[in-house]
Amino acid sequence: MRHPLVPAVIVFLFVIAAPILSGTTRQAAATPDLDSKVRAFLESRRGTWHDLNVPEVDGQTLHDLVVKHKFRRAVEIGTSTGHSGIWIAWALAKTGGKLITLEIDETRYRTALANFREAGVSDYVDARLGDAHEIAPKLPGPIDFVFSDADKEWYTKYFDALWPKVAVGGCFTAHNVTMRGEGIREFLDRLKTVRDGDTTIDSKSSAGISITCKR
Repeated sequence: MRHPLVPAVIVFLFVIAAPILSGTTRQAAATPDLDSKVRAFLESRRGTWHDLNVPEVDGQTLHDLVVKHKFRRAVEIGTSTGHSGIWIAWALAKTGGKLITLEIDETRYRTALANFREAGVSDYVDARLGDAHEIAPKLPGPIDFVFSDADKEWYTKYFDALWPKVAVGGCFTAHNVTMRGEGIREFLDRLKTVRDGDTTIDSKSSAGISITCKR
């Protein structure tokens, strides 16, 4: 015989679970309002992103990578004034994720915070002011996505610190890899030795992005 309390328990569980499931759904997809706000902000600032920021085409590449692979746990080394972070955070708004972004320069950091707010992506960004040499190695895993765009001579060290924490299927990306500056050759040579990852170079811009994804 069915216990008389069973239907009541089922109804209770449904009432409790429904708001939780509904909230998760809202978090995992950017609203049309947010999409419009981000697009309008980026359009209003087109051609003005200097001060160590990525070009628009590279921002789009980062956004598309996050969305395509449904990454949720992202790290950016080198916030600058927030251009790449906005593209990444916008993508994370669609996957239900969040970006930890690191910047050592306080003026750029404060400007980035204002840009994140104006673009409407602040809820998807954990911006931290400090030295990435110290902060990055201490970040917990697992991590789905890394974008390195700070001091090039430290690229290899950033990679070695974070690659073990990158989840299978996750990607470590780095900017300016076709510019052959100090530290870039060492970093690219290091990528050739990675046995559990595959590297491609995206060259839509003259700066280039290396994309190393873990098998």
